[in-house]
Amino acid sequence: MRVIFMGTPDFAVPSLQALLTRHEVVAVVTQPDKPKGRGKKLQPTPVKAVALEHGIPVLQPVKVREPEVIEQLRGYGADLIAVTAFGQILPEEILNMPKYGCINVHASLLPKYRGAGPIQWAVINGEKESGVTTMYMCREIDKGDMLLKDTVTL
Repeated sequence: MRVIFMGTPDFAVPSLQALLTRHEVVAVVTQPDKPKGRGKKLQPTPVKAVALEHGIPVLQPVKVREPEVIEQLRGYGADLIAVTAFGQILPEEILNMPKYGCINVHASLLPKYRGAGPIQWAVINGEKESGVTTMYMCREIDKGDMLLKDTVTL
């Protein structure tokens, strides 16, 4: 299956690595590089670093909803878009693009902690358990049909 992967931080790397073992990842979309460390040198995102190691084309749009980015994504002919901690809301045009839709790996046991910072909110609120939810994506944030849940004790 031809897959576009969208993700940015370390949390997203295992999802990309799992896809690489079973599917053809045709492109990776990640946030633009940012300066880090004492010297404030531009550093690639963790997801970009893995993609480059595997020779996968990397896109780093400031806004994924720009028409030229959408057309570029369409050009890859992906069957599925997989998203893990990407950091931008996908427009409906992207959500409807691939044959099998878009799936998202979210760092909480939905429906609790929708949106950004789910791990931080679970810790702040003293949760005794958390986990990961995989779901189909829809127009509403973190409200698509759930596929899998995996729970961990904190």
